[in-house]
Amino acid sequence: MSKQRTEMLKGTLEGIVLALLASQPAYGYEITARLRDQGFTEIAEGTVYALLVRIEQRGLVDVEKVPSEKGPPRKVYSLNADGGEYLDEFWRTWSFLSERLEQLRTDIQHTPDEGA
Repeated sequence: MSKQRTEMLKGTLEGIVLALLASQPAYGYEITARLRDQGFTEIAEGTVYALLVRIEQRGLVDVEKVPSEKGPPRKVYSLNADGGEYLDEFWRTWSFLSERLEQLRTDIQHTPDEGA
């Protein structure tokens, strides 16, 4: 993955994970697998777990410990009301940025070269 893509992904991964949790609760490995299914193949599992700790500490998710057939109980994360509000703001911000960037690209492509 390019450094530029990695840096952009760091800035949006929290919103992406919250969006996944909005569709259904999941534990860490499930979240990583769902990210990979969405094409985010190079995201390390450790990155996801660190992010889950942060969003839990910020009160954006509820956590339930569920027994596991293999080892200790799993922490299942689900989006709570605060997380839903945060996700709504993420989507508003994403829409604003993507619209401005697309307009910028369109403007640049349709501007005649000044040196020509």
